Parts: sequence; C-alpha cells; structure tokens
Amino acid sequence: MKNYKIKLLGVLSFLLALAACEVDGIDPITEVDPGADQGAPEVTITSPAEGNTIKVLEEISSVTIAFRVVDDIEIASIEVMVDGSMIAEMSEFKDYRIVDDQVVFNNVTNGEHTATVKATDLEGNVTTQTVNFSKEPPYTPKFQNEYLYMPFDGDYVDLITLKSADVTGSLQFAGESFLGSNSFTAASDSYLTFPFDGTIGTEFTASFWYNVNADPNRAGILVAGDDADDRMQGFRLFREGGPDAQTIKLNVGTGSGEVWNDGGVIDPTNDGWVHVAFTVNSEQTVIYLDGNPVNTGNMAGASIDWSGVQELTIGSGGETFSYWDHLHDTSSLDELRFFDIALSQDEIQNLINASSETLKISFDGSYQDASSNREITAVGNPGFAGESVEGNNAYAGAADSYLTMPSEGLMSPTFSATFWYKADATASRAGILVIGPEDTANPDAQNLRTSGFRLFREGNENEQTIKLNVGTGEAESWNNGGTIDVTAGEWVHVAFTISETESALYLNGELVNTGDLSNPISWNGTDMVSVMSGAPRFTGWNHLADTSFMDDLTFYNKVLTQEEIQADMAL
Repeated sequence: MKNYKIKLLGVLSFLLALAACEVDGIDPITEVDPGADQGAPEVTITSPAEGNTIKVLEEISSVTIAFRVVDDIEIASIEVMVDGSMIAEMSEFKDYRIVDDQVVFNNVTNGEHTATVKATDLEGNVTTQTVNFSKEPPYTPKFQNEYLYMPFDGDYVDLITLKSADVTGSLQFAGESFLGSNSFTAASDSYLTFPFDGTIGTEFTASFWYNVNADPNRAGILVAGDDADDRMQGFRLFREGGPDAQTIKLNVGTGSGEVWNDGGVIDPTNDGWVHVAFTVNSEQTVIYLDGNPVNTGNMAGASIDWSGVQELTIGSGGETFSYWDHLHDTSSLDELRFFDIALSQDEIQNLINASSETLKISFDGSYQDASSNREITAVGNPGFAGESVEGNNAYAGAADSYLTMPSEGLMSPTFSATFWYKADATASRAGILVIGPEDTANPDAQNLRTSGFRLFREGNENEQTIKLNVGTGEAESWNNGGTIDVTAGEWVHVAFTISETESALYLNGELVNTGDLSNPISWNGTDMVSVMSGAPRFTGWNHLADTSFMDDLTFYNKVLTQEEIQADMAL
C-alpha cells in the first residue's frame, strides 16, 4: 500500500509539472499561417519517360506511372489517366504538400498512348502533365514479306505471330549462336513443331544459319509433311553424308508427284556457321549456301501441294519423315526465317549482310535495340539531342550518365562498330564504348585491360583524339586513333574493326590508324557494355561520362571493309 501511494504521487507531480510548462507558454505544436496561395500545383511525371517504348512478348502489358506533385498550401486531389480515361483518383495524403506516388496500369496494348496526371489544390488551381509512350511488338519485321522469325534466344517463339513452338521430348539450347544469345539444337527423340498449314502460299523462302554436326550422319532439318509414308505434299529439307561432308537436300511434293533437289555440301570439320536458304516456286527450287546457288530442282510448272499439312517440324524428320532415319539433328540452327515469296540471290545476300548486325540503336526518342529485344538500362539522366544525322533524334550525354546492357550475343572473334559522333570537350577525356571485365583488385579505379575493348577520347577544348585499346588475354593492343576538331561542331562518322590480327579505326570513312594484335581479342570476364562512359569498368584514368552526342550506333560480328563503312555513312 505504501509503495502504491508513492508511485501515485510521482505521477501527479509529473502532470503538474507538464501543466506548469503549458502555463509558461511552452507548446510543442505551434500553428503557422501558411500564407496566401501562390499558384497551381507543380506536377512531374518521372515514368514513363516522354517517348518511351515498351517491347515485350506479351500482347497486353503493364506500365508504371510514377509522379511527384508539389503545392505551397495543400493538394486537394490527384487524378491519373491513360488515354484520357481515369485509372486512379486520390484525395487523402500523408503529406498534403508533397506527394510522390505511382500507379500501375495493366492493360497496355500495341500502339500510341498517353499518361496524364492532373492535380488540384484547395483553391481550385489545376495543373495537368502528359507524356506520350507506346507499346510495340518485340520485333518489327526487318524485311519485306517476312512470314516467320525465330531467333532462338532462350525461347522457341515466332516473333511475328508471338506463337510458341511445341516441344517434343527434352530440349536444351545449343549454348552458342551466330546472332543473339543462343541457338536451337535437337536431341534424341526431341524436336520442335509449329503450326504451318500452307497459308504461306505456293511461293516461299526459308533462311537460317547452320553449324552442322555430322553425328548422326543423317537428319531432318525442316519438314512439313502430311503423313509418315507420303512425300506428295509439303517439303523436306534434310542432310546426309559422313564426318567430312554433309549434303543438304530438298524434296517437295506437288500432289501427284515429287521434285528432288540434290543440294550442296557442307564440311563439318570447319566447325563454322553457314547460311542456308532455299526457295520454292512453280518454276524451280533453289538451294543456297552462303548466298551462292548450289543446285536446283525443276518444278515444271507444278506448285507445292499443302493438302493435309498441319505443322512444321524443326530439328528432325519428326512424324512424317522418319522412315529413312532422318531423325533428330544435333547441329546448331539460328535465325530461322520464312518469307512468302521466292527471294532472289541478291535478296538472300542482303539477308546475310543484315545478319552481321548484332546491335542497332537509332536513338529516335528511345534506347531500343532494333536488332534484338536486348534490355538496355539508363544510368543517371542521359537525354536526347534534339538533332540527328539519321532519324529524328540522337543521344545526348550528361554527367554521371550512360547506358548499359548485357554483352551476351555481342562478343565474337571478329568485331566492328559504327556510329555518328559530335564531340563535346566539356570533359577533357571520356569513355565512349566499353566492353571490359570487372577489376576486382581496384574497385574504385577500374582499369583491367586484358580482355574486351575500350574506345575513348582524350584532348582539350580544341581537339579530341579517339583511341582504342583491345585486350588479348595476357596482353593488350593499342590503337592511337585519330583526331577530331571539336571547334568545328560537326558530326563525324566513327568506325572501328577488330580482326584476329589487328584493329583499325576510321573517321568519316577514312582509315586513320591501326594496332597490331598479338592474339585475337579475349572476352574473358566481360559481361556488360557501357555506352558513352568508361564507367563502371574503365574509370582508373578518369574516362567517365561523355557529354557528346551519338547517333545510329551499330555493332557487327564481322570485320567491315572500308567500302562497307563508307556505305554505312551514305545510308
């Protein structure tokens, strides 16, 4: 009882002391007159960015609309709209003067769209901010009359119809590619089937890159037949031979008969990619290897018969062409395309030339790679120049800002890059393009140069020299490049090539310097590309963000000739 009274007296003493503080005028909460309303709210939409393009496999996707609203007195309401239709309305806020929030809209279809944020304050002042964005299919056909395109970069999807092939058996990807990050290979009792009912028509072309494996010694490659015992419908592309020579052959059914094309020979011991194409029309079939016609089959006015054909088998003779043991194909197959016309030899050669492009960024209001659905990340706040050499815009660099992307699918034994460049020497040195390894021994000043490459510039406000460094495994190769007149304020075409023995650097189509390579380029430990900065893999010599302009960046998996570089300038 005694302890209880003491505790109670203590509580009463505390309350009396608190009351005394209030009497003395000490109040922890003091009302402040906010003053007169100075104007309408400020609205900033931080995502999506103006001109942003969404490219995903799904026909319907989502977009996150992130925004910031600031008012000097109090925000009364915020409305979020997509294409003029309200998707969210807010009237209660934790902070009534500053609102940072986001809304997810899950019904974005292909086409042009607008995102709008409308804010109203207590006085009825209204501010509306709108950005434009779009959704595109993950692939826009690069060539006329494309009917089917499967790049096999980790999936079995036709990027034109967005349909997936069905898998029979157990398949894995080849772990190598001609273009992109992977390619297709079949396995024992395993292959792909895809709907293919003859709507392509009686005139068509198939095209793909092929790295032949002669084990087993015969296999089906592409087959579209009606049943297991009849070659009177559809077609069968297959191979036969031995360990030193494999012949690619074609059989086409015409309803009442069949037409044979005995094809051409590939050497499996070369262990390299060969471009294979064949065309079919009522006159003839033609098989092409690396763009050259190697054999024909006489159609004599007859047309291919699609009666009963329901699907295309990829990587095997499948259910309709197994009776001569043309079963699974362990070869690697990449960049499969069908066209609904019979292409000419020149058009097939154009396919081959275009297939050497592994990355293409036009910077026309977005950072989208037109060669593949490559994920590109903007670090910091890069922008757009408001001018360009090609298209309607170009990349504009900014301090601490650059682009990054995975380097998978871009690293080849031979390499070239081209772009347009308007130099800004605000920073006396900067990185331009870097594919380099992480320097774990120097995390704050990375400068490991034994693999990948580093394209950068150095100089002063009057002139800048473009230089190239290439890692060859245990050593490095230097190309001291050529000089750009910064004061001219002109666009300059920059290109460089890396062969197995040397690098070459071109300015405006003219060779300005070369560098000898003791060994071919090494890609050991490289996994990312930096565009318009040395960061994060080439910072040890302060080659940081480049505030220059860049336009029409393209990577190739071959060494461009000077004529090809000059042709790129003329496009």
